[in-house]
Parts: sequence; structure tokens; C-alpha cells
Amino acid sequence: MNKPEFNDERPLIMHIDLNSCFATVEQQARPMLRGKPIAIVNRRTEHTAIITASYEAKAMGVKVGMKLKEARLLCPDILALESDPSKYRHVYHKLLDIMRDYSAHVTMKSIDEGIIDFHNTSADIAGRDLVEIGMEIKQRLKDEIGVWMRCNIGISTNRFLAKTAAGLHKPDGLDVLTSQNIKETLGELKLLDLTGIAHRNQQRLNSVGIFTPLQFLDANVTTLQKVVFKSVVGVWWYKRLRGWEVDDVETKLGRVGRQYVLERFDLSHTEVLQRLHHLCESVGSRMRSQNLAARGIYVYAKTLEREYWHSSALTPLPFFSDQSIYAQAQHLMEKAPTGLKEIGIHCYELVPIEDDQMSLFADQITHERHVVEAIDDVNKRYGERTLHSADTLGTGIYVSQKIPFGSTRYL
Repeated sequence: MNKPEFNDERPLIMHIDLNSCFATVEQQARPMLRGKPIAIVNRRTEHTAIITASYEAKAMGVKVGMKLKEARLLCPDILALESDPSKYRHVYHKLLDIMRDYSAHVTMKSIDEGIIDFHNTSADIAGRDLVEIGMEIKQRLKDEIGVWMRCNIGISTNRFLAKTAAGLHKPDGLDVLTSQNIKETLGELKLLDLTGIAHRNQQRLNSVGIFTPLQFLDANVTTLQKVVFKSVVGVWWYKRLRGWEVDDVETKLGRVGRQYVLERFDLSHTEVLQRLHHLCESVGSRMRSQNLAARGIYVYAKTLEREYWHSSALTPLPFFSDQSIYAQAQHLMEKAPTGLKEIGIHCYELVPIEDDQMSLFADQITHERHVVEAIDDVNKRYGERTLHSADTLGTGIYVSQKIPFGSTRYL
């Protein structure tokens, strides 16, 4: 394979990443928190994990994933706030609206970062300097959301290098990566600084004498494909580092699920099932929001002794209602062990809900779908869980909806 040169086209991919998003949003909403070290957690207990830390906390050594108890040793003044997803969803939609003003080709990679593809945009936008547009977006965040909002922006010829550029000067940076500065930039980074290179891939690269991003860039495609990654992934990395796009791929939703760490470890079987029922309602709503039904269901539980139990089943016909999901999950859960600390459910073998297909099954299913749609319409209009099973009354204070990391399909 001939060695491709670096992609020299005009950089037209912009990656936008909100700085310490959830912590910053809380500081924006509550001015007295500005300039103070704060941590966002899903529960205010000493053993909960930190999901976002403000830059003031990060400066004291606090990291995402760290236990709150450990963070207090590094930063005694840290303030722990329980996550407030409704605020973050609002900011997500405001950011999305701003980005769509510049191109129809916008992809949100998570609740706090997205990509603008400026290929085939309007003539007036195409004639503008992307650095100027980036600065304009930064100002619009302050004007349209709040003065405390900041973001990192990276611009390059593909998604990978644009994201890399966005991480160079946090917080509030703006960088452009091109063929002119790629070697200089990679020379200042470590392998683990590259998105997609975790410890396992680092070990693979180290095994052939690649210890730095510059050595990674200089490696030949045969070594990467045949020796390091032993697959086409090596070719993708070879092209990715040279600015060619290989990551513009729409992933298909394979499963929908939720899990929950029990608020107490002495709950009765009935109480555990009530929380499982709550999860089933959440999974059903998510699934139907994508017009999907499922044929497979999987439940699992973790015990206090760190044992992992699971059970699954496939059905001949697709199902989509909360009632159907819970009936199967409840049946599977009857064989679960006692002494549980975590439960979860996944629906898989997803298929589109089709009117013609459903009409073949039974009048009862058609009727069930009309009822489910009516309930979903009420919940969309008046808020999540306005209508729900009486069995899950009171579980909302425990099994509250948390932040949807990763996929943004449900936003």
C-alpha cells in the first residue's frame, strides 16, 4: 500500500467540547459556586464516584471517577452536588441549536461535545474563516446560555484530529491542526493522550518499539495492520493520524438498558422488583422513542460478595410495552440470588415497530400499542413519569434518571 500524504484540504471539521460541562453549568446556575472546587455526583455519599469536577477541583488533583471520600483528602473544601440532568439537557439543546446555525451536518457525540462538518454548507458560511466562527460560537455560549460557559474548540481535516486539537489548551482553547503543525503538536503529546489509545493499545504499540505519537505517525501501514492491531484497524489508524476521515460512521443502536445500584443492601425481594419495574419503564420509553421493539431481554444482578448473576430470554415476537418488558424481567429475576447491591436490564435484538407487522400478531397487541402511545404522549407533554405504574410509586426518589453519557439518542 502506498503511503498517503497528509490530507492537505482546508480544515472543515470543528469539534466543540464544553469545559467540565456539568460542573460549569452548576456554577453558571448558582453564581456563589463560581471559582470554588465542586464535584458532581449521582448520590451524595462518601463512596460515590465523581462524574465531573470543576477546574478549581481538578487543580487540586481531583479526577473523574475518584471516590468523593478520596477527593476530600486532596481538596477538603470541595462541594459535592447531586447531578441535575434537566439543566444539562437544556444546555445540550442550546448548544445543538447554535451549532445547527452553521451547518446541517452536525453530530453530537455526547451530551457535552459535538462536531460541525462544514463541507457542503451554505455559501455565506463557506466563505468565512472557521477560527472566526469558533470565536463567535464561544461568545454565543456566553450570550445565549450564560457568562460562565466556556468551551474548547478544535479544527482539522478529520474528526480525530479535530478532537485532539480541542484538548490541547483547556479550558477555553481554540486550536487548528494541519499538515504544517501536526508533527510539532504530536511531539508534545503522549500515546495515552490520543483518543482511542488506552493502556492495552499502548502496550501493543510499545511491543514494536512505538512509544510516542510521533513514532506512531512514522510507523508503516504494514506494521500497524499486520503486527500491532492485526486487523483493518491498523489501516484506520494510519489514515486517521494523517488527517483522512475514517470515523464518520453512524452506529446502529444494538441494545437499550439501565442499571441501578441499590440505595440500601437490605431491601426485600418485593422492593428490589419495584426498582426493577422502574428500570423497565425507563427502558421501554427509551426504546419506543426510537420506534423500536425488542425480541431479547437480559437481566443481571451483583451481590455484596461481588458475585455476578444474569439470565436472558428470546421471544418469538417483538415486545415494546412497559408491561411486557417487566413481566419477562420479573420472571427471570425470580432466580436471582439474595444480598444484592446492583441490578440491571437490557433489551436487545431490536427491530423497528411496524404497523403492518404488528397487525399480524393480534388485536390485543394493536390495542396495547395505542395505550402505550397515549401514555408516552402524556409523559412527553407533561414530563417524565407523569403516568407510570402504581407499583413504582415512591421509587423515583431513588431510581432517578441520571446523566446519559455517550449516546445522545434519547435527548
